[in-house]
Amino acid sequence: MLHFCSFFCTFAPCMSIRVIAIDDEPLALQQLAAYIKKVPFLELVAQCQSALEAIDVLNSEPVDAMFCDINMPDLNGMDFVKSLSVPPLIVFTTAYSEYAIEGFKVNAVDYLLKPFGLQDFMRAANRLKDRIALQPSPAGEAAATAVSAQEDGSIFVKTDYRVVKVAIQDIRYVEGMSEYLKLHLDSQPKPIVTLLSMKMLEERLPQNFMRIHRSYIVNLDKIQEVNKNRVILDADTYLPIGDSYKEQFNRYIDTKFLGK
Repeated sequence: MLHFCSFFCTFAPCMSIRVIAIDDEPLALQQLAAYIKKVPFLELVAQCQSALEAIDVLNSEPVDAMFCDINMPDLNGMDFVKSLSVPPLIVFTTAYSEYAIEGFKVNAVDYLLKPFGLQDFMRAANRLKDRIALQPSPAGEAAATAVSAQEDGSIFVKTDYRVVKVAIQDIRYVEGMSEYLKLHLDSQPKPIVTLLSMKMLEERLPQNFMRIHRSYIVNLDKIQEVNKNRVILDADTYLPIGDSYKEQFNRYIDTKFLGK
């Protein structure tokens, strides 16, 4: 136990993350609270057996994060989080793995599949600490952004609990989905998902990127064909050209067009 405390205190001597534990099962809630108390940089504010109890706590106490069960009566954890206008950071706990994708959509820090042990909980706690560390301080918040352009032709974007470097010319196209963006890259099959607006990224990308639809920004250098109201990047990738963006895109094509 001494070594456990020494390990955490070495890395986060001043950090205190105020959390609440939410689970409708008394034994599961007791175990969750016990794990929280073992981590020096976590401060247990309250234990709640329902989302409704948690709402009362959020209305009366400052809370940085929640460890929240999903399957609860009256109001399940997923719907509870979606109902909050400015939710704290979330670590979901559940016995059902099918909720993992939905948890990602609400920007959950981690997803603990029951039954989980202390080692799994420590992983989630450290991810929570890392996410807190990435958040801008009040003094620098106005200047901080989720994407940072670099002179070497790359950007840094926040994805999940990490900040990753992306070569700008590796981006094939950007796909908007609600408050998130998918950065589709040449170098990897899965896109990078980041919480960011199309407008902010559009302003940071160079001139060879163009918005061709309210949901798509394309790297013009990657276009292989233009066919009616769509651009073709390869045999499997077709992007629509929106009516509001046709004129600008057609002007670009005219500058490259040879022949009648």
